[in-house]
Amino acid sequence: MTVTYLDLAAAPAPAWGADDEWLECVRVRDETHDVRSFVLRPVEARSFRYRPGQFITLRLDIDGEPVYRCYTLSSSPTRPDTLSITVKRVPGGRVSNWLHDNLRPGTRLSATGPAGSFCFPPGSVKAPARGQLYLSGGSGITPLMSMSRAWADLGLDADVQFIHAARTPQDIVFAEELKLLARSLPRWRATMVCEQRGSNPDYSGLLGRLSLPLLRAQVPDLLEREVWCCGPAPFMAAVRAMLAEAGFDMARYHEESFSFESPALEAATAAEAAPDPGATAAEAPRFAITLKNRGEQFECAADETVLKAAQRAGVRWPFSCSNGVCGTCRTRKLAGEVEMNQGGGLRPREVAQGWFLPCCSKPLSNIEVER
Repeated sequence: MTVTYLDLAAAPAPAWGADDEWLECVRVRDETHDVRSFVLRPVEARSFRYRPGQFITLRLDIDGEPVYRCYTLSSSPTRPDTLSITVKRVPGGRVSNWLHDNLRPGTRLSATGPAGSFCFPPGSVKAPARGQLYLSGGSGITPLMSMSRAWADLGLDADVQFIHAARTPQDIVFAEELKLLARSLPRWRATMVCEQRGSNPDYSGLLGRLSLPLLRAQVPDLLEREVWCCGPAPFMAAVRAMLAEAGFDMARYHEESFSFESPALEAATAAEAAPDPGATAAEAPRFAITLKNRGEQFECAADETVLKAAQRAGVRWPFSCSNGVCGTCRTRKLAGEVEMNQGGGLRPREVAQGWFLPCCSKPLSNIEVER
Protein backbone atom coordinates (compact mmCIF):
# COMPACT_ATOMS: atom_id res chain seq x y z
CA MET A 1 0.00 0.00 0.00
CA THR A 2 1.38 3.40 -1.02
CA VAL A 3 0.85 6.28 1.40
CA THR A 4 0.97 9.79 -0.02
CA TYR A 5 1.95 12.64 2.28
CA LEU A 6 1.08 16.22 1.41
CA ASP A 7 3.35 19.04 2.52
CA LEU A 8 0.73 21.53 3.64
CA ALA A 9 3.40 24.18 4.27
CA ALA A 10 4.68 24.02 0.70
CA ALA A 11 4.00 26.74 -1.84
CA PRO A 12 0.58 26.54 -3.53
CA ALA A 13 0.40 24.19 -6.48
CA PRO A 14 0.20 25.71 -9.97
CA ALA A 15 -3.27 26.26 -11.38
CA TRP A 16 -5.08 23.58 -13.31
CA GLY A 17 -4.63 24.30 -17.02
CA ALA A 18 -6.07 23.27 -20.34
CA ASP A 19 -3.75 20.25 -20.59
CA ASP A 20 -4.16 19.11 -16.96
CA GLU A 21 -7.03 16.80 -17.67
CA TRP A 22 -6.59 13.81 -15.34
CA LEU A 23 -8.36 13.51 -12.02
CA GLU A 24 -8.19 10.67 -9.52
CA CYS A 25 -11.03 9.62 -7.24
CA VAL A 26 -9.86 9.75 -3.62
CA ARG A 27 -13.15 9.24 -1.74
CA VAL A 28 -16.71 8.08 -2.30
CA ARG A 29 -19.42 9.22 0.07
CA ASP A 30 -23.05 8.08 0.19
CA GLU A 31 -25.38 11.08 0.56
CA THR A 32 -28.69 9.20 0.22
CA HIS A 33 -29.74 5.73 -0.90
CA ASP A 34 -29.25 6.72 -4.56
CA VAL A 35 -26.94 9.76 -4.44
CA ARG A 36 -23.18 9.66 -4.03
CA SER A 37 -20.47 12.30 -3.86
CA PHE A 38 -17.16 11.55 -5.53
CA VAL A 39 -14.15 13.49 -4.26
CA LEU A 40 -11.54 14.01 -6.99
CA ARG A 41 -7.98 15.30 -6.99
CA PRO A 42 -5.72 16.24 -9.93
CA VAL A 43 -3.23 13.46 -10.62
CA GLU A 44 -0.44 16.05 -10.86
CA ALA A 45 -0.38 18.62 -8.05
CA ARG A 46 -2.64 21.42 -9.24
CA SER A 47 -4.84 24.07 -7.67
CA PHE A 48 -8.31 23.79 -9.17
CA ARG A 49 -9.79 27.27 -9.55
CA TYR A 50 -13.44 27.79 -10.35
CA ARG A 51 -16.48 29.78 -9.33
CA PRO A 52 -19.25 28.31 -7.16
CA GLY A 53 -21.88 26.76 -9.41
CA GLN A 54 -19.63 25.88 -12.35
CA PHE A 55 -19.27 22.39 -13.82
CA ILE A 56 -16.65 20.11 -15.32
CA THR A 57 -16.99 17.78 -18.29
CA LEU A 58 -15.94 14.16 -17.77
CA ARG A 59 -14.76 11.93 -20.60
CA LEU A 60 -15.58 8.32 -19.81
CA ASP A 61 -14.95 5.11 -21.75
CA ILE A 62 -18.13 3.05 -21.49
CA ASP A 63 -18.48 -0.17 -23.46
CA GLY A 64 -15.55 0.81 -25.65
CA GLU A 65 -16.78 4.24 -26.70
CA PRO A 66 -16.08 7.73 -25.35
CA VAL A 67 -18.97 9.39 -23.52
CA TYR A 68 -18.93 12.99 -22.32
CA ARG A 69 -21.03 14.29 -19.47
CA CYS A 70 -21.20 17.52 -17.45
CA TYR A 71 -21.41 17.49 -13.67
CA THR A 72 -21.76 20.53 -11.46
CA LEU A 73 -19.14 20.83 -8.74
CA SER A 74 -20.72 20.48 -5.31
CA SER A 75 -17.47 21.42 -3.56
CA SER A 76 -16.31 24.93 -2.73
CA PRO A 77 -13.44 26.62 -4.62
CA THR A 78 -12.13 27.75 -1.24
CA ARG A 79 -10.67 24.22 -1.00
CA PRO A 80 -8.75 24.07 -4.29
CA ASP A 81 -6.77 20.85 -3.80
CA THR A 82 -9.80 18.62 -4.32
CA LEU A 83 -13.20 18.95 -5.92
CA SER A 84 -16.35 16.87 -5.77
CA ILE A 85 -19.31 15.96 -7.93
CA THR A 86 -22.57 14.61 -6.50
CA VAL A 87 -24.41 12.17 -8.72
CA LYS A 88 -27.89 10.68 -8.47
CA ARG A 89 -28.27 7.15 -9.82
CA VAL A 90 -30.95 7.47 -12.51
CA PRO A 91 -32.82 4.31 -13.62
CA GLY A 92 -31.55 3.59 -17.12
CA GLY A 93 -29.03 6.44 -16.92
CA ARG A 94 -25.95 5.25 -18.74
CA VAL A 95 -23.40 7.53 -17.09
CA SER A 96 -24.81 7.85 -13.57
CA ASN A 97 -25.02 4.08 -13.21
CA TRP A 98 -21.49 3.64 -14.56
CA LEU A 99 -20.15 6.14 -12.03
CA HIS A 100 -21.98 4.51 -9.11
CA ASP A 101 -20.84 1.04 -10.13
CA ASN A 102 -17.26 1.76 -11.19
CA LEU A 103 -15.85 4.96 -9.73
CA ARG A 104 -13.76 4.04 -6.70
CA PRO A 105 -10.70 5.52 -4.93
CA GLY A 106 -7.80 5.17 -7.33
CA THR A 107 -9.92 5.40 -10.50
CA ARG A 108 -8.69 8.06 -12.91
CA LEU A 109 -10.89 10.20 -15.13
CA SER A 110 -10.26 12.56 -18.00
CA ALA A 111 -11.87 15.96 -17.42
CA THR A 112 -12.04 19.46 -18.85
CA GLY A 113 -13.34 22.66 -17.37
CA PRO A 114 -14.45 24.36 -15.33
CA ALA A 115 -17.19 26.07 -17.34
CA GLY A 116 -20.65 27.52 -16.92
CA SER A 117 -22.23 30.87 -16.13
CA PHE A 118 -24.59 29.69 -13.36
CA CYS A 119 -22.23 30.95 -10.69
CA PHE A 120 -22.02 33.54 -7.97
CA PRO A 121 -20.46 35.93 -7.07
CA PRO A 122 -19.70 37.53 -10.46
CA GLY A 123 -17.01 39.89 -9.14
CA SER A 124 -14.92 40.32 -6.04
CA VAL A 125 -15.34 37.98 -3.09
CA LYS A 126 -17.90 39.69 -0.90
CA ALA A 127 -21.40 39.10 0.39
CA PRO A 128 -24.05 40.02 -2.20
CA ALA A 129 -25.81 43.33 -1.66
CA ARG A 130 -29.17 41.80 -2.55
CA GLY A 131 -30.80 38.93 -0.66
CA GLN A 132 -30.58 35.57 -2.40
CA LEU A 133 -33.21 32.85 -2.84
CA TYR A 134 -31.89 29.39 -3.70
CA LEU A 135 -34.50 26.95 -5.04
CA SER A 136 -33.47 23.38 -5.74
CA GLY A 137 -35.14 20.08 -6.49
CA GLY A 138 -33.50 16.67 -6.00
CA SER A 139 -29.86 16.54 -7.11
CA GLY A 140 -30.22 20.10 -8.44
CA ILE A 141 -28.98 21.12 -5.01
CA THR A 142 -25.32 20.69 -6.07
CA PRO A 143 -24.44 24.16 -7.49
CA LEU A 144 -26.32 25.90 -4.68
CA MET A 145 -24.45 23.76 -2.16
CA SER A 146 -21.17 24.89 -3.72
CA MET A 147 -22.24 28.50 -3.24
CA SER A 148 -23.35 27.90 0.34
CA ARG A 149 -20.15 26.08 1.27
CA ALA A 150 -18.17 29.00 -0.13
CA TRP A 151 -20.10 31.50 2.01
CA ALA A 152 -19.36 29.40 5.11
CA ASP A 153 -15.66 28.96 4.35
CA LEU A 154 -15.21 32.66 3.64
CA GLY A 155 -17.12 33.71 6.74
CA LEU A 156 -19.35 36.04 4.72
CA ASP A 157 -22.70 37.23 6.05
CA ALA A 158 -24.74 36.38 2.95
CA ASP A 159 -28.52 36.81 3.21
CA VAL A 160 -29.71 33.51 1.72
CA GLN A 161 -33.04 31.72 1.91
CA PHE A 162 -32.49 28.15 0.70
CA ILE A 163 -35.59 26.08 -0.16
CA HIS A 164 -35.01 22.50 -1.23
CA ALA A 165 -37.69 20.14 -2.55
CA ALA A 166 -37.42 16.36 -2.25
CA ARG A 167 -39.70 13.33 -2.54
CA THR A 168 -39.20 12.19 1.06
CA PRO A 169 -36.95 13.14 4.00
CA GLN A 170 -34.71 10.20 3.05
CA ASP A 171 -34.13 11.84 -0.35
CA ILE A 172 -32.78 15.12 1.03
CA VAL A 173 -29.21 15.43 -0.20
CA PHE A 174 -26.74 16.95 2.33
CA ALA A 175 -29.47 16.92 5.03
CA GLU A 176 -27.09 17.10 8.00
CA GLU A 177 -24.76 19.63 6.43
CA LEU A 178 -27.67 21.93 5.65
CA LYS A 179 -28.42 22.04 9.37
CA LEU A 180 -24.79 22.86 10.15
CA LEU A 181 -24.75 25.66 7.59
CA ALA A 182 -27.89 27.16 9.13
CA ARG A 183 -26.16 27.18 12.54
CA SER A 184 -22.90 28.66 11.28
CA LEU A 185 -24.19 31.40 8.94
CA PRO A 186 -26.17 34.19 10.65
CA ARG A 187 -28.52 35.00 7.77
CA TRP A 188 -28.50 31.71 5.85
CA ARG A 189 -31.76 29.81 6.34
CA ALA A 190 -32.82 26.42 4.96
CA THR A 191 -36.33 25.07 4.45
CA MET A 192 -37.10 21.53 3.29
CA VAL A 193 -40.29 20.63 1.40
CA CYS A 194 -41.06 16.92 1.03
CA GLU A 195 -43.87 15.43 -1.04
CA GLN A 196 -44.31 12.52 1.39
CA ARG A 197 -43.06 11.42 4.80
CA GLY A 198 -41.69 8.19 3.34
CA SER A 199 -40.32 5.89 6.03
CA ASN A 200 -40.06 8.74 8.53
CA PRO A 201 -43.47 9.16 10.22
CA ASP A 202 -41.97 11.64 12.67
CA TYR A 203 -41.01 14.12 9.96
CA SER A 204 -42.43 17.49 11.02
CA GLY A 205 -41.29 19.68 8.15
CA LEU A 206 -43.31 21.03 5.25
CA LEU A 207 -45.26 18.50 3.20
CA GLY A 208 -46.43 18.83 -0.38
CA ARG A 209 -44.93 20.50 -3.41
CA LEU A 210 -43.35 23.88 -3.81
CA SER A 211 -46.06 26.45 -4.49
CA LEU A 212 -46.42 30.21 -4.70
CA PRO A 213 -48.31 30.46 -1.37
CA LEU A 214 -45.51 28.48 0.27
CA LEU A 215 -42.89 30.75 -1.30
CA ARG A 216 -44.68 33.86 -0.13
CA ALA A 217 -45.05 32.47 3.38
CA GLN A 218 -41.41 31.42 3.68
CA VAL A 219 -39.91 34.39 1.83
CA PRO A 220 -42.05 37.50 2.42
CA ASP A 221 -39.55 39.68 0.55
CA LEU A 222 -39.54 37.31 -2.46
CA LEU A 223 -39.88 40.11 -5.01
CA GLU A 224 -36.78 41.88 -3.67
CA ARG A 225 -34.41 38.91 -3.93
CA GLU A 226 -32.25 37.36 -6.63
CA VAL A 227 -33.33 33.81 -7.48
CA TRP A 228 -31.07 30.89 -8.35
CA CYS A 229 -32.88 27.72 -9.40
CA CYS A 230 -31.68 24.23 -10.30
CA GLY A 231 -33.53 20.93 -10.59
CA PRO A 232 -35.45 18.73 -13.01
CA ALA A 233 -36.98 20.54 -16.00
CA PRO A 234 -40.59 20.29 -14.67
CA PHE A 235 -39.47 21.73 -11.34
CA MET A 236 -37.82 24.72 -12.98
CA ALA A 237 -40.79 25.27 -15.28
CA ALA A 238 -43.07 25.35 -12.24
CA VAL A 239 -40.77 27.85 -10.50
CA ARG A 240 -40.77 30.14 -13.53
CA ALA A 241 -44.58 30.03 -13.65
CA MET A 242 -44.82 30.86 -9.93
CA LEU A 243 -42.45 33.78 -10.21
CA ALA A 244 -44.23 35.15 -13.27
CA GLU A 245 -47.56 34.95 -11.42
CA ALA A 246 -46.02 36.79 -8.47
CA GLY A 247 -44.75 39.58 -10.72
CA PHE A 248 -41.09 38.79 -10.11
CA ASP A 249 -38.50 40.61 -12.24
CA MET A 250 -37.10 37.69 -14.28
CA ALA A 251 -33.96 39.69 -15.02
CA ARG A 252 -32.92 38.58 -11.51
CA TYR A 253 -33.68 34.91 -12.18
CA HIS A 254 -30.94 32.37 -12.96
CA GLU A 255 -31.29 28.67 -13.66
CA GLU A 256 -29.11 25.70 -14.53
CA SER A 257 -31.05 24.24 -17.38
CA PHE A 258 -29.68 20.90 -18.43
CA SER A 259 -29.92 17.24 -17.51
CA PHE A 260 -28.24 14.42 -19.41
CA GLU A 261 -29.89 11.32 -18.07
CA SER A 262 -33.27 11.50 -19.83
CA PRO A 263 -33.68 8.74 -22.44
CA ALA A 264 -34.61 11.26 -25.15
CA LEU A 265 -31.45 13.28 -24.64
CA GLU A 266 -29.31 10.16 -24.32
CA ALA A 267 -30.61 9.10 -27.74
CA ALA A 268 -30.05 12.53 -29.22
CA THR A 269 -26.52 12.62 -27.85
CA ALA A 270 -25.59 9.26 -29.30
CA ALA A 271 -27.21 9.75 -32.69
CA GLU A 272 -25.14 10.90 -35.63
CA ALA A 273 -26.58 13.52 -37.96
CA ALA A 274 -28.10 11.79 -40.97
CA PRO A 275 -26.54 12.87 -44.27
CA ASP A 276 -28.61 14.63 -46.88
CA PRO A 277 -29.26 12.01 -49.59
CA GLY A 278 -29.29 14.76 -52.22
CA ALA A 279 -25.81 16.03 -51.47
CA THR A 280 -22.32 14.76 -50.73
CA ALA A 281 -19.51 16.23 -48.70
CA ALA A 282 -17.72 17.10 -51.93
CA GLU A 283 -20.67 19.16 -53.17
CA ALA A 284 -21.09 21.20 -50.00
CA PRO A 285 -19.16 24.48 -49.76
CA ARG A 286 -16.27 24.37 -47.31
CA PHE A 287 -15.21 27.16 -44.98
CA ALA A 288 -12.12 27.88 -42.89
CA ILE A 289 -12.51 27.83 -39.09
CA THR A 290 -9.71 29.76 -37.40
CA LEU A 291 -8.92 29.33 -33.71
CA LYS A 292 -7.29 32.66 -32.95
CA ASN A 293 -5.75 31.95 -29.54
CA ARG A 294 -4.40 28.55 -30.52
CA GLY A 295 -3.18 29.58 -33.98
CA GLU A 296 -4.93 26.61 -35.60
CA GLN A 297 -7.25 26.29 -38.57
CA PHE A 298 -9.40 23.53 -40.04
CA GLU A 299 -12.06 23.17 -42.71
CA CYS A 300 -15.78 22.71 -42.11
CA ALA A 301 -18.38 21.82 -44.74
CA ALA A 302 -21.54 23.89 -44.86
CA ASP A 303 -23.64 20.81 -44.04
CA GLU A 304 -21.78 19.76 -40.87
CA THR A 305 -21.42 21.30 -37.43
CA VAL A 306 -18.29 23.13 -36.40
CA LEU A 307 -17.79 20.66 -33.54
CA LYS A 308 -17.90 17.63 -35.82
CA ALA A 309 -15.39 19.23 -38.18
CA ALA A 310 -13.13 20.05 -35.23
CA GLN A 311 -13.25 16.44 -34.05
CA ARG A 312 -12.43 15.21 -37.52
CA ALA A 313 -9.42 17.56 -37.57
CA GLY A 314 -8.22 16.24 -34.22
CA VAL A 315 -8.97 19.44 -32.29
CA ARG A 316 -9.69 18.82 -28.60
CA TRP A 317 -12.92 20.70 -27.87
CA PRO A 318 -14.93 20.18 -24.65
CA PHE A 319 -18.54 19.18 -25.26
CA SER A 320 -21.23 17.09 -23.64
CA CYS A 321 -24.80 17.04 -24.91
CA SER A 322 -24.07 17.66 -28.63
CA ASN A 323 -27.58 19.06 -28.81
CA GLY A 324 -27.23 22.75 -27.96
CA VAL A 325 -28.50 22.28 -24.41
CA CYS A 326 -25.62 22.25 -21.95
CA GLY A 327 -23.44 25.09 -23.21
CA THR A 328 -20.20 23.19 -22.55
CA CYS A 329 -18.76 23.95 -26.00
CA ARG A 330 -19.71 27.65 -25.96
CA THR A 331 -17.20 29.82 -27.78
CA ARG A 332 -17.06 33.48 -28.75
CA LYS A 333 -17.23 34.19 -32.49
CA LEU A 334 -14.99 37.04 -33.65
CA ALA A 335 -15.83 37.06 -37.37
CA GLY A 336 -18.08 35.27 -39.82
CA GLU A 337 -21.60 33.86 -39.64
CA VAL A 338 -23.10 30.55 -38.55
CA GLU A 339 -26.54 28.96 -38.57
CA MET A 340 -27.21 27.89 -34.96
CA ASN A 341 -30.10 25.69 -33.85
CA GLN A 342 -29.60 25.57 -30.10
CA GLY A 343 -31.73 24.01 -27.40
CA GLY A 344 -31.33 26.66 -24.71
CA GLY A 345 -27.60 26.43 -24.00
CA LEU A 346 -27.15 30.17 -24.54
CA ARG A 347 -29.16 33.10 -23.29
CA PRO A 348 -30.22 35.78 -25.83
CA ARG A 349 -27.78 38.30 -24.37
CA GLU A 350 -24.93 35.82 -24.80
CA VAL A 351 -25.82 35.30 -28.45
CA ALA A 352 -25.89 39.08 -28.86
CA GLN A 353 -22.38 39.21 -27.37
CA GLY A 354 -21.07 36.83 -30.06
CA TRP A 355 -21.20 33.49 -28.25
CA PHE A 356 -22.23 30.39 -30.22
CA LEU A 357 -22.40 26.63 -29.71
CA PRO A 358 -20.23 24.68 -32.18
CA CYS A 359 -22.18 21.46 -31.53
CA CYS A 360 -25.31 22.86 -33.21
CA SER A 361 -23.84 25.48 -35.53
CA LYS A 362 -23.06 25.17 -39.25
CA PRO A 363 -20.88 27.75 -40.99
CA LEU A 364 -22.29 30.21 -43.50
CA SER A 365 -18.84 31.73 -44.18
CA ASN A 366 -15.27 31.55 -42.96
CA ILE A 367 -15.32 32.15 -39.22
CA GLU A 368 -12.80 33.12 -36.57
CA VAL A 369 -13.31 32.15 -32.95
CA GLU A 370 -11.68 33.25 -29.70
CA ARG A 371 -10.20 29.93 -28.71
